[in-house]
Amino acid sequence: MTSPILCIVGARPNYMKVAPLMRAFVQAGMPAHIVHTGQHYDADMNDRFFQALAMPAPIANLQVGSGTHAVQTAEVMKRFEPVVDEHKPACVLVVGDVNSTLACALVAAKKGVKVAHVEAGLRSGDRSMPEELNRIVTDQLSDFLFTTEPDAKDNLLREGIAQSAIHFAGNVMIDTLMMMKPHAIPAAQTLAQIGFISPENARYGLVTLHRPATVDDPALFADMLRALAKVSESLPLVFAVHPRTRANIDKFNLESIVAGKAIHFIPPQGYLELLGLQAQATLVLTDSGGIQEETTALGVPCLTLRDNTERPITISQGTNTLAGRNPDHIVALANDRLTKPFDRSKRPEGWDGSAAPRIAKTLKDKLY
Repeated sequence: MTSPILCIVGARPNYMKVAPLMRAFVQAGMPAHIVHTGQHYDADMNDRFFQALAMPAPIANLQVGSGTHAVQTAEVMKRFEPVVDEHKPACVLVVGDVNSTLACALVAAKKGVKVAHVEAGLRSGDRSMPEELNRIVTDQLSDFLFTTEPDAKDNLLREGIAQSAIHFAGNVMIDTLMMMKPHAIPAAQTLAQIGFISPENARYGLVTLHRPATVDDPALFADMLRALAKVSESLPLVFAVHPRTRANIDKFNLESIVAGKAIHFIPPQGYLELLGLQAQATLVLTDSGGIQEETTALGVPCLTLRDNTERPITISQGTNTLAGRNPDHIVALANDRLTKPFDRSKRPEGWDGSAAPRIAKTLKDKLY
């Protein structure tokens, strides 16, 4: 058992998915290494996440940085190929749907190396989203497709994937959440640093927005901010602002929409800080796929400010509601969540903290 598994991380959400897999591979006696593409390249945030999640250092950092989708994908491919040649992996494991996921899967497949895709089969049905195209193509390239929910298997079978290649594993994001929740930074501690000092049981909403489809269109982004401004009249909001989001608020001159409102802007947070903020929030408003899952596991009401989701199980069996992008509808749903009883007890099958060991066992049986 000498050929390793190369686990790809490129963006911060990947870290929470790969961390439990690395632990499971060690426990199963399987050689595995992390390769960081550098798609997200904030050094401070990178170090905080790796430290918080107790992840081993990458054996390579490709340092691709930002660029158009084509440029970024091409750069990852060019820089990853020599790593494959050097380490001769038994398998390249990719997670999620970022450009690094597609690029590394494509390099591996062309070189005859097995590809494992964790979170396979998720579909929003919206091919205008780059992430959707990444998901579809990666799944077609993959030899092992690990799913988080039943709908994913149906999607894969419909797209011609062999049933024997599909393995229901559960959700590795929830493995990390369950392990790290006892170590989460209390929300009161994070909020005190920005002057949001209040009793432990104070109500607040947490906001994250980062997807280009949300924040790159000036009119749509302005509508989202107007909705948040209205919601803040009933519930103070804490907005963890992604750099892209912050830049576009300034670029589109949207600051006046939220000026003087009960919206507290904070920088991007580390995993433990964000986990604490989610766990104590009265309501979360987001366009993030991962946060839809985390809030379901935490039993926290979530409004997803999108017209579609690739994680429908968070709606059918979780705490998530698809709010769309109409400001009046968003405000009405938020008020509904704040005033009516809400079932926080539901959790999907396989979201039990043991998804990574199931994946490790399957790969050990198949590869070694």
